[in-house]
Amino acid sequence: MKGSEAIMYIDYHVHTAYSDDSVYAMEDCVKDAIEMGIQEIAITDHVDYGIKVDWDEGKEIIYRGGEPIANVDYPKWEKELRYLQKKYKDHIHIKMAMEFGMQMHTIDRFQKLFDKYPFDFIILSVHQVEDKEFWTQDFQKGRSQKQYNERYYQEMLDLVKNYKDYSVLGHMDLIVRYDKQGVYPFEKLKPVLEEILKIVIADNKGIEVNTSYHRYGLNDMTPSRDILKLYKELGGKIITIGSDSHKKEHLGAYIEEAKDELRKLGFEYYCTFEKMKPIYHKL
Repeated sequence: MKGSEAIMYIDYHVHTAYSDDSVYAMEDCVKDAIEMGIQEIAITDHVDYGIKVDWDEGKEIIYRGGEPIANVDYPKWEKELRYLQKKYKDHIHIKMAMEFGMQMHTIDRFQKLFDKYPFDFIILSVHQVEDKEFWTQDFQKGRSQKQYNERYYQEMLDLVKNYKDYSVLGHMDLIVRYDKQGVYPFEKLKPVLEEILKIVIADNKGIEVNTSYHRYGLNDMTPSRDILKLYKELGGKIITIGSDSHKKEHLGAYIEEAKDELRKLGFEYYCTFEKMKPIYHKL
């Protein structure tokens, strides 16, 4: 296992103005990270095929609150990221990454995107199912708590069976954030979670600890401690830590606390990535 004993301050889930839900200029984000003493960030801007258009599709871009509901403007994004990598190379490592908000019917489009750019790191997240959003309750509408939880994890299971060009599963139990019925019992979901995690581990992929649970006022970590314990019991070792930041106040938040929590759960390492390969660091 390639590893490093050096203590690093990293943030592996960072959004900028290229994400449709952020106005945080990429260079401002980088400069703020340097000021905070962060040594490495992964710029993981959102792509959500199925519910958002691409800039080069020739379709009308819809705006919400003055901001476009669209995927990353890839050529502009890559150009600025490369420029910032060079400009600040003596101060911070900036990894070329993305958050793929994937659904089964969008796999082919994501594969083409992945094949086009030399990514260091990819977060595979389930943000929608059947093109229905969780945060609006469109996905949950007409379903019981059991039904929408099971459908969410079934989509995740199908994705990890069918798509392999990712690094970690993002905020695995995201559905909890938008579940107005409370937290669905872990034991009822354990069989499907175990099936998902066994595939993740067999494929040498990982999961992330997403520290945004603090700002959403959740009573547990994201993913939950039960999921993290299960991952460890099954032999999982690849874990990244990210703030899911969209503005300066989020950047780098609770990263060190997450390391402490992982140590308490018995984990020894967290990971950074280079050219889609994990690099292990002692917690």
